[in-house]
Amino acid sequence: MESIKRFETISDYNAFNNNETLHPLVNVVDLSRANPRQGSKMYFGFYTVFLKEVKCGDLMYGRHTYDYQEGTLVFLAPGQVAGVNSNGETYQPKGYALVFHPDLIHGTSLGRNIQEYTFFGYQSNEALHLSERERKIVMECFSKIEYELEHAIDKHSKRLIVSNLELFLNYCIRFYDRQFITRDKAHKGILERFEHLLNEYFQTDKPQTIGLPSVAFCANELHLSASYFGDLIKKETGNTAQEYIQSKVINVAKERIFDQSKSVSQIAYELGFKYPQHFSRLFKQWVGQSPNEYRILN
Repeated sequence: MESIKRFETISDYNAFNNNETLHPLVNVVDLSRANPRQGSKMYFGFYTVFLKEVKCGDLMYGRHTYDYQEGTLVFLAPGQVAGVNSNGETYQPKGYALVFHPDLIHGTSLGRNIQEYTFFGYQSNEALHLSERERKIVMECFSKIEYELEHAIDKHSKRLIVSNLELFLNYCIRFYDRQFITRDKAHKGILERFEHLLNEYFQTDKPQTIGLPSVAFCANELHLSASYFGDLIKKETGNTAQEYIQSKVINVAKERIFDQSKSVSQIAYELGFKYPQHFSRLFKQWVGQSPNEYRILN
């Protein structure tokens, strides 16, 4: 792998792939027009969505390599690094890359809601695997964006382009919901492993040394991105991962409160709280009683 190629602008990435720049802030890049090349890492200063078409090497994302399948979508937020490891061999890129700069969506509903599309924070091994019908819908969305780019720019252009971007991303939310359901085998056991992780965590001295378990910590222990993990737990339980952790903390606390040899402050510290009042506030929020009230009345 050579040094990282940096793409700060859409036009830079278009030129790299022999595509014309029809709009400075957005494009559907036809990767088959690019010259044959060897794999490399790339930095993207804009939102990027890759549609995989054929096998062309392993996808590099961060420090990891993934052999991902045809018919998948991979999402990158601005500032992320990805690339292809072709093991030194030259390959012909194929597929499409939908690229759009954050400046395009400033002041639009998509700009205000872009954080809702949490899959831009997923790892590439959490890519969206499309059915043939879903792929056709994706290509229809790309075609509509391309049509607007090829149309003479007028007062409607930006709104229609951004609306079609938003439509595409909303379809991706639906497709991911389907994937969470249909890929049970891949997800099987995540919730059980999460529960085991928390049980084990509170049986050690980690709460005192590390603090309360965070969503990011749990996701990392389960080899998932925090975004994907959070969405998966939400789909499985109806609660956020943070709420699930808090529920576990409260259940452990309920057991320990009946140990009269320890003060509420001691229990709070053992659970990983820096300040006992934070523990008391959370406990009352969940239980409806303060820890001392719960100890006396139950």
